[in-house]
Amino acid sequence: MGRYRPPTPKSAPYITPEGAKALEKELKQLWKIERPTVTATVHEAAKNGDRSENGDYIYGKKRLREIDRRVRYLSKRLDEVTIVDRIPSEKNKVFFGAWVTIEDDRGNEQRYRIVGADEIDPSGSKISVDSPMAKGLLGKYQDDEIKVNNQTFIITNIDYAPLI
Repeated sequence: MGRYRPPTPKSAPYITPEGAKALEKELKQLWKIERPTVTATVHEAAKNGDRSENGDYIYGKKRLREIDRRVRYLSKRLDEVTIVDRIPSEKNKVFFGAWVTIEDDRGNEQRYRIVGADEIDPSGSKISVDSPMAKGLLGKYQDDEIKVNNQTFIITNIDYAPLI
């Protein structure tokens, strides 16, 4: 059996201003701080001679590969995403970046923010625009009823205030 894995589907090319800042901060941290430190460690370890048994060298090179892979991904992703920084004219309709409060049939309320795939944070109630819940919410209005995974919800509030 081979190791073939089908490519993952492309995520929506949108990101909030907060998400873009977080990706830029991570890129800067990796490129300006972490990579030079690891490079110096690998350089010093390489001076010690036999590299086949040199843990600092082996793990340093591995960490450099991980950093370089992440830097390539972040650079490419930041080039291709669209930063959605405008509040829509229809504030009572669910669009990307909205905070949406929904209520299930038992009266339990949940609040979600619809964000890009790079910003997902279930503990912070941020869901991907590609998720079933977000797809069910997009384009709907306050007091609309949606059905997601055989569960019915009512949209009780829509807000476009940025995360503070």
